Amino acid sequence: MKLEFQLDSLKENGNRQRRATMGYRVFELLKQAIVQLQLRPGNLLSEAEVAKQMGLSRQPVREAFIKLSEAGLVEIRPQRGTFVVMISRHEVENARFIREAVEVAVVKKASMEASASEILAMRGLLVSQHEADANGDLVEFLRLDEAFHQSIAQMAGCEHAWRLVESLKAQMDRVRYLSMESATPVQTLIAQHEAIVDAIADKAPDRAEAAMRVHLSEILKSLPKIVEANKEMFID
Repeated sequence: MKLEFQLDSLKENGNRQRRATMGYRVFELLKQAIVQLQLRPGNLLSEAEVAKQMGLSRQPVREAFIKLSEAGLVEIRPQRGTFVVMISRHEVENARFIREAVEVAVVKKASMEASASEILAMRGLLVSQHEADANGDLVEFLRLDEAFHQSIAQMAGCEHAWRLVESLKAQMDRVRYLSMESATPVQTLIAQHEAIVDAIADKAPDRAEAAMRVHLSEILKSLPKIVEANKEMFID
């Protein structure tokens, strides 16, 4: 099997702590490739091939595969191999539900605690999002979108809440990459971000909550159409 994306070359030095670090690096690279659909649902992953391309022993790759399995992104089938899991509409909807519950609470807290400098930094992120949209760089926009939501958690002092969101949203992120060209226009998403920032700046928690609910409901509008157009990637 030949992998369809570039992997950074890392060197094995035999140190146990270093192996753990490399295992996490392999996990992050493969997770990104799966989320961005460079490795598509149903693809077979070869432990030996990944290790060879990265210039590693198989141990850190094996560790990465276990982490990917725990994250629900691959299925390890004894005697058959490791496969990228199909996307589950049910799991996407569940992840969105939990994410909304967490982020609504976080944004309400941020609207009461954010400093002027933090709000200014958020407005800078909005400018960068407009630039990414103008350049047609949807991958960069999604990176900035993630930075936007993470910044809200940091303003609220809820970094752990963001780590929880990160751990469950990989399925949602795969759908976002599937729908970049056909889902909600980027300008609409940026306008929703602006409404969230305005509510935080005005110290209006109820408005911030309502704006966040509207924003995180967008995926529900496009999900049926995405499933219909990509049936081969969905398990349900």
